[in-house]
Amino acid sequence: MAKDPKFTAGEITKMAWLTARMAKRGIASQTVYQGDLERKFTRIVDGAREREAQNLKDSKGKKRK
Repeated sequence: MAKDPKFTAGEITKMAWLTARMAKRGIASQTVYQGDLERKFTRIVDGAREREAQNLKDSKGKKRK
């Protein structure tokens, strides 16, 4: 499993909001569809991973100069 990146305050807030929405839907019914919220959550995590990879790439380039 990939290591989780460091999240920004905005990303943490969005993920907390999505988690709360998923919990609310789960309380309403165990069979309710939550795939849309799960995709949004995954998209935030993937974006943070891409940002960290880009930052790592940029920091390596700056050290060489």
